[in-house]
Amino acid sequence: MTIVDTHCHAGLNWFEPVEMIMAQMNMNGVDRAALIQHRGTFDNGYLFECAQRFPGRFAVVAIVDTSSESAEADLERWAEMGACGVRLAPLERSGGGDPLAIWRKASGLGLLVSSLGDVGQFASREFEAAVAAFPDMPIIIEHLAGVRQGAAPPYSTYKRALGLAKYPNTYIKVPGLGEISERPAALGSAFGFEYTPPLYEMALDAFGPRRMMWGSDYPPVSGREGYANALEGVRRHPAFSDPQTLAWVLGETAMSVFTFL
Repeated sequence: MTIVDTHCHAGLNWFEPVEMIMAQMNMNGVDRAALIQHRGTFDNGYLFECAQRFPGRFAVVAIVDTSSESAEADLERWAEMGACGVRLAPLERSGGGDPLAIWRKASGLGLLVSSLGDVGQFASREFEAAVAAFPDMPIIIEHLAGVRQGAAPPYSTYKRALGLAKYPNTYIKVPGLGEISERPAALGSAFGFEYTPPLYEMALDAFGPRRMMWGSDYPPVSGREGYANALEGVRRHPAFSDPQTLAWVLGETAMSVFTFL
């Protein structure tokens, strides 16, 4: 089974150099990963350097300063270098006469959008309008639509965000259980949580396995359950007990969407 981590960060100005994620990947049998640029960094050069140093292991999702007049030209330049996508917030819009100009540029370049936001933003009419406007562009909803620890029934806002599954161009990233489950006060000898809300199951019902993908969120995951447990929590979760379902979530969906350099 090919395993792809669709959400990790590497950097010299923030987080860790790429050797750290490479070590985690190698220790845990992860074959490839998407380097997702971290917020506030508009120079994506280091990510391309990483991809060039380790051919075939990484895809690059860039960020551009959408407030800049050169945003569209910058995105085109990163695409020419090999970026397969751009990271945009659900409500991120361009200045000027066309609020969706950067989304339109990404679509024209054949890129995907990886979107980071909170669950309310993903559930908003504004984000749904952007998704509907670009039916041929893959739009990946990060971090399980932004739902977090403390989510409680009836999960109304989360359900509205999951309603985006009606658009065939949408995908959702499945994080480690530490993003949605409270850390036990007393840790046992084996990894586990006392209670995990049924958020994976709800996403699977909405999107199906072919539009779900695992993403570790390394290195922030190191402050939660850790990289290996983020992978094992998904691999052993009852929602993904079917081998074919697990294969799509852990790798095949990502391989169908991302382009690795």
